[in-house]
Amino acid sequence: MAVFDEVWNRIRRSAGQPFHTVTGLEFTYVVPGNFLRVTREGNEINRSLSRTNFEKAAALMPAERPSNLKDRQGSAYTWAILMDERIRA
Repeated sequence: MAVFDEVWNRIRRSAGQPFHTVTGLEFTYVVPGNFLRVTREGNEINRSLSRTNFEKAAALMPAERPSNLKDRQGSAYTWAILMDERIRA
């Protein structure tokens, strides 16, 4: 748990910065609590991605592609965030 706390803190600090899906779509996110909300092309995606979702996905990392996280919510965004160098550091 303590190790994931560090990952979650990096996710929180990176809020508002641009990220890219594996297909190159740019998105940002906000972290208003123990979840995040994704925005793409100025529109908020109608889904919250929980800290628990990221914690479970982090246990599967590194994953080759988002489809390896198919049982996680928002796998394309979850994968892009967790595989980003700012978060993996």
